[in-house]
Amino acid sequence: MSAHDGRQDTGQGWDAPTPLGARNALPGFPAECLPGWMSRFVLALAEETQTPVDAAGCVALAALSTAAGGRAIVQVRGTYTEPVNLFTVVALPPASRKSAVFRAITSPILKVEAELAERIKPQIVEAELTRAVAAGVAEKAKSKAITTKGAPDALADASDAAAAIEDIKIPALPQLVADDVTPETAATILCDQGGRLAVLSAEGGIFQILAGRYSGSPNFDLFLKGHAGDMLRVDRKGRSEHVESAILTLGLAVQPDVIREIATGPGFRGKGLLGRFLYALPESNIGTRNVDPEPVPAEVVAAYEERLMRMVTHLFDWTDPQVLQLSPEADELRLDYARQLEPRLHPRLGDLGHMSDWAGKSVGAIIRIAALLHLADNPVDGYRLPISADTMTAAIRIGEYFTAHAEAAFDHMGADPEVERARQVLDWITRKKPARFTVREAFSGLPRGTFPKVADVLPSLELLEGYGWIAMEPPPPRNPKGGRPPSPAYQVHPQISGPGA
Repeated sequence: MSAHDGRQDTGQGWDAPTPLGARNALPGFPAECLPGWMSRFVLALAEETQTPVDAAGCVALAALSTAAGGRAIVQVRGTYTEPVNLFTVVALPPASRKSAVFRAITSPILKVEAELAERIKPQIVEAELTRAVAAGVAEKAKSKAITTKGAPDALADASDAAAAIEDIKIPALPQLVADDVTPETAATILCDQGGRLAVLSAEGGIFQILAGRYSGSPNFDLFLKGHAGDMLRVDRKGRSEHVESAILTLGLAVQPDVIREIATGPGFRGKGLLGRFLYALPESNIGTRNVDPEPVPAEVVAAYEERLMRMVTHLFDWTDPQVLQLSPEADELRLDYARQLEPRLHPRLGDLGHMSDWAGKSVGAIIRIAALLHLADNPVDGYRLPISADTMTAAIRIGEYFTAHAEAAFDHMGADPEVERARQVLDWITRKKPARFTVREAFSGLPRGTFPKVADVLPSLELLEGYGWIAMEPPPPRNPKGGRPPSPAYQVHPQISGPGA
């Protein structure tokens, strides 16, 4: 009674059904594809915190994106360029020690942020004092112009003095990372920071904020433009903010239910936001953790902190972004991957057609990952060296990992319409608990909005049969007198229809 080989027999002639939408075990994060200094830290941190390697691996990529975002672009071909920032989100249940992973990985970035702030404070004090002096001069010039009733020379001096104030720019305190921030505040910080910002959080509150928790309406503009590196211009009362290229990094850890919830949020998919995230859905190891794990070796921590801090510090001082190039071998690997991907995006025939909004961006994501791996190994002179074939191979492996997890994430979100329709049919069968049913009986019990015609039910029944939940009965012999043939009938798995079901 099963279309799947290898299932355990239930003892009633049926094999155990496969959960609807179930996929093969998802791959673990390929930490060995990261640079050695980061790979060693990620693996040791996962051991110390007893968390899936996926958590540390995804946050580590977000850390590299924080360091390099807005400071480099990849010149792929012709006018095609890619910025090097990423949006990553890893789903873990409560009590998974997400915060410990975030603290360990982002600590060097926050240390650099503090050091940069100390370095720039004297410049801020000097600029504020210079501005205060200029304001005093302008006030005196204004008074003289008033006293002389607008004498041309006095008026010109007052105008020049007022303009001099505007020419004195007070540097902003460096801020590389934000956490619980509204899109409006994030836009202000990003503009103050020359067009770059990272939102790194061990919670998923940013999704509720995007959906309009505070403003009452969704606001995705910064996050859409910040992923693509587009121009950002915001005009508000009393302030106009503008950057030629807004570069935003997102590194988030959320509970698995949040992944499903955001799919139903207004505009999240229609606006294209869901297609920009790199998803990770690792299996929780709660209940099997070692209560006395080995701590991260001190030398591994020291190497990680030194290398990441050096990368952040060096790249921070770049104003115009570095332009990275692909080696001919790396570019050929990119093209090979793109050629193999394209037919998978077909809306009817491709296995990724139902999530082409995500998969269509996966080549660009791989290029970005390759650039980050390249800069992690060459933070000082990466722009002088082409991205190698080995680096592109590692990036493709990471990209394939994210593709597998994105398929699971979009299935979790109900993004595959055929699976979602089959779930509705299975829900009807589970409620009714029939030992058998006909296609017409199923059609009569299902919503017309989803299944307007009897024929619309058939693909879902075929899918459920493939997963072992139902089995079609042999068709009865044709009535020699003619007439309409009886509706096809299905038997139902005893797990649903049997005693005690």
